[in-house]
Amino acid sequence: MSILLATALSLFAGLMMTRAFKLMKLKLPDVTAFLIAGVCVGPFLLGRLNVPGLGFNDMEELSKVSVLSNVALGFIAFDIGNEFRLAQLKQTGKTATVIGIIQAVVAALLVDAALIGLHFVVGPEVLPLPAAITLGAIASATAPAATLMVVRQYKAKGPVTDLLLPIVALDDAVGLIVFAVSFGIAQAMNGGSLNIVSVIVNPLLEILCSLILGTLMGVALTALEKLFFSNSNRLSLTIAFVMMTISLASVKIPLWGDARISFSSLLVCMMLGTAFCNLSEYSADIMKRSERWTVPLYAVFFVISGAQLDLGVFRYPVIILIGIVYILVRCIGKYCGALGSSILMKCEPNVRKYLGITLFPQAGVALGMVVSAQALGEEMGGLIRNIILFSVLIYELVGPMLTKMSLAAAGEIAPASSEEANRARFAHR
Repeated sequence: MSILLATALSLFAGLMMTRAFKLMKLKLPDVTAFLIAGVCVGPFLLGRLNVPGLGFNDMEELSKVSVLSNVALGFIAFDIGNEFRLAQLKQTGKTATVIGIIQAVVAALLVDAALIGLHFVVGPEVLPLPAAITLGAIASATAPAATLMVVRQYKAKGPVTDLLLPIVALDDAVGLIVFAVSFGIAQAMNGGSLNIVSVIVNPLLEILCSLILGTLMGVALTALEKLFFSNSNRLSLTIAFVMMTISLASVKIPLWGDARISFSSLLVCMMLGTAFCNLSEYSADIMKRSERWTVPLYAVFFVISGAQLDLGVFRYPVIILIGIVYILVRCIGKYCGALGSSILMKCEPNVRKYLGITLFPQAGVALGMVVSAQALGEEMGGLIRNIILFSVLIYELVGPMLTKMSLAAAGEIAPASSEEANRARFAHR
């Protein structure tokens, strides 16, 4: 009951924080409000009171509601799959693919170079070379959740938005490959042997199998929805399929030696959404209904994400130093990579100027990579974890605000959102 109460408090705290932001006339996205509310109800503030139900007392309590985060990420990926409609891909598909790959690789290479240089400055005992290479790979990932939430809240529309969502979705696939190759090299440097199966075969199998599973589930969902005559029932079936897909994506099948079949839940659910939206005649209405259903789920997801941010990393000056280098160089890499590739693809000026800034947020996928990085050992794995936690704290609090400002500067957010219009209407009553 205390966990249920803490979850309810999370949603309430997140909603109240958005009201507080509005009253203080802080023009920040709701995502930032939810994350700050999460920090407040997390183990470092309200949780320290150890009152059952009044916030999350420790990380163990947070782990008990992790299923909500997994479900929310699944629906976020499903929603992003809607951006891969064939009609739209004919216009932006090639451009999004080129920019998505280049900006991810450039960010990883620049962070690698900066941290390898810092390794020689601070010494291998402070920043080991395998940790620097692994951090560079993690830099390629972008957070789809925060980006989608900002786009939805402000109903952003335009060339930057049209490219942004497919690129963020592609980041998952590109990031998996970059991380797998770099992490395999890091493990070899850390005393292991360079294993082509773990570096190349397993990542490619994961991406290929994720796309196949997502497509099959999308085809099955489309066929079964024809059995129903109510869009409400079709929505219920869609929700059930997304949840089933998330569950199936957790399966791991050993093959031979180190080879195995595994799935990325983000990729699988994204492909489910893509197949469904391109095959089903009911998809447009179902996606609109799904958006209404998932709003509170996303709010809880971001509050829980905020509660998981470890404020304890500020105790270590070296973590802050490495984290600042990581944050700044990754931002430079994302911006320059997006700028250069958008110039290459002859995109319009607003895309060249603002797209890179919208790619700064980082969270879920990067934290998933951190879990794999623990294989480097307790000391190195802990170093990587703390640096990424520090960077995620900064990125998640500042990133959504920068995304909103960039989309507004590009002219893709209306001067007065529906939220502001409602507030103005009530103010005159």
